[in-house]
Amino acid sequence: MSQSEPSLTPQDSLVALMIAVSLSDANIRTSELVKIQSMINHLPVFSDFGDERLQSLSQLVFELFEAEEGLDALFGLIREALPERLNETAYALACDVAAADGHLNESELRLLEEIRYELNIDRLHAAAIERGARARHMVV
Repeated sequence: MSQSEPSLTPQDSLVALMIAVSLSDANIRTSELVKIQSMINHLPVFSDFGDERLQSLSQLVFELFEAEEGLDALFGLIREALPERLNETAYALACDVAAADGHLNESELRLLEEIRYELNIDRLHAAAIERGARARHMVV
């Protein structure tokens, strides 16, 4: 994928968004990486996703996070490739990655807020998605 003309599939967009959430606090945790890999391996939306894409998508997200206006560029790529019907799926996956380590920090919360805005997720639907992610990641 060249930075001048990156082209993402819908699955690429979902994975890139999950990577962005993990990277948002500049501390990628093992639990977040395990969650991303697990979702790629088990969710039907990723049934034809090639694992070899993960490395190049990670590199793209890293490069965009280092660039000025890189987050805006990432959201532009995601909006271009992601069908609107998958916007809530994208937000749910992002919430699951954010909750994977049992702690949401300020940078993750800000990015989730930006994702809600960029993907036009209704506040009530977002609250339900967030509640589900929190319930799935509770510990005893």
